[in-house]
Amino acid sequence: MSETGIDEEFAEEIATTCRTGIGDTLRSVIHFTPTDSELLYLRSDLYGGDRAVAKERKAVFVANERLGFGTHETYRRLGEEGFEPILGEYELTIRAFADGFVSRVIVGDHGILMTSDNLPIADFEDVAVSIRKQLEDRFGPE
Repeated sequence: MSETGIDEEFAEEIATTCRTGIGDTLRSVIHFTPTDSELLYLRSDLYGGDRAVAKERKAVFVANERLGFGTHETYRRLGEEGFEPILGEYELTIRAFADGFVSRVIVGDHGILMTSDNLPIADFEDVAVSIRKQLEDRFGPE
């Protein structure tokens, strides 16, 4: 069992889904909960292949993306209370930067964070749908 409570087989399934959907531009995949995180995939040319250094540096991203556990519920509540137009189900968050992307999918108390080089944003949506399905199958719907 991992630091975040998922087994090795599920961790590999998530990493494979991300690698297949994003391809060689994928930098890293991290599973995170409100309290823990685990690096599931790291591209071999990053951080000299040192997973401990990568996890330490990615902790900043994880801390920021944990805010999604709270804001996701806020968006849902606002829609239910009629303050905002119904936007539909949350799918993913993408943060675009000059040289790459940070993408997040959250289901319940489990999130997947992906970092990548530049690529079409639409590619993330396809991967996010697959990751959401895997998380929902494992941890139940939100």
